Amino acid sequence: MNCVSAVNAISTSEKLSYWKLSTKRLSEVLTAAISRVWPSLPTMREALREGLEHLVRAHVPSPELAAELLLMHALGCDRGFLYAHPETEIAPDALERYFATIAERATGKPTQYITGHQEFWGLDFEVTPDVLIPRPETEHVVEAVIELADVAPGFSPANAALKGGSTNKQRQSRKNAALRIVDVGTGSGCIALALAHEFPNAKIFATEISRPALEVARRNAARLKMSGQVEFVEGDLLEPFLKPAVFGSSSESGAVAAVYDRRNKNRADDSAATAGEIRFDFVVSNPPYVGRDELDQVQREVRDFEPRIAIGGLEQGDEIYRRLFPQAWQVLKPGGFVVVEIGYNMRDRVLALLGAVAPASSPAKFFGSRDSAATTAEGWAEIEVLPDLAGIPRVVSAKKGAGC
Repeated sequence: MNCVSAVNAISTSEKLSYWKLSTKRLSEVLTAAISRVWPSLPTMREALREGLEHLVRAHVPSPELAAELLLMHALGCDRGFLYAHPETEIAPDALERYFATIAERATGKPTQYITGHQEFWGLDFEVTPDVLIPRPETEHVVEAVIELADVAPGFSPANAALKGGSTNKQRQSRKNAALRIVDVGTGSGCIALALAHEFPNAKIFATEISRPALEVARRNAARLKMSGQVEFVEGDLLEPFLKPAVFGSSSESGAVAAVYDRRNKNRADDSAATAGEIRFDFVVSNPPYVGRDELDQVQREVRDFEPRIAIGGLEQGDEIYRRLFPQAWQVLKPGGFVVVEIGYNMRDRVLALLGAVAPASSPAKFFGSRDSAATTAEGWAEIEVLPDLAGIPRVVSAKKGAGC
């Protein structure tokens, strides 16, 4: 009997009790199994091999990476230490922690929810089951904002002069840019805080309808020492900025009383807007976009463990975009941009919602290059689709006409 498969000796009722209540019974089983498998303490190499075998049998994606991350978590060490000391014996308490997390991962629970951490944009984020796990593909949203920043309304001519220079000058350009950005449905805060990292002089807001998720985002801002750069607001999409007196007596409070009217080319009636309203250079979002019929096709790690409100599950999958784009139009400055992540099959539907006529193109066209809409209509301009590293359409950006 190997260490982790010893968990199978636990009755079903005890397993359910373990996952919900405590690790006591599992620890007892693992301790007994460890003593049978290894009379002396195992090395890190041996423990990794044992954990990997169990994860492979459980059909866990990327089992090698998961085994390493969980051992690093149990030992409180980094990957460098793991690789440099493969023959180091593991203390019994750390070994017990490790195999308990291996057994937990084998149920499908994501590694990030077990360790409580995920890296995004080179920053370490706390993640809990209250938030969507940040993904590498979402970094393309941040990249798109960086690329578009020099033509945003809040980017000064002086900064634009630096933009085309050396890497250091470009960093200085971003540092000085006094942009206003709102991240819609911030979750862990990963997009908002990555942008705060790149644009330290920007004023960034982040909305979230889930209060527990908002608390995670606030903790991440505090951990990353960015609480002063990002203001977190509880609310549905951009509704907090469409209501009067959202921020009490703040000088930035106000309401946009405009109406989004597709029959009038989306040109909102700005005359009712107050002088103190908040207007943005960028509205960014990674909204829920998995349709109800697609839920069965996603990995169990996503379907069974990540928050449904952050994944989707609505009828078509494009419902949030239908609500977000009209609201974004109202709160963007003329010349401002909406930048959103999209699902692998959402490109044409999202372009249609923006009033764009998409060109016929093969999937290969997306690899490594932008895909621009052939024509635009109804006020949105410069609509572009950016691919991810796999060549899949991943990010859509659109500009609010400067005269609108």
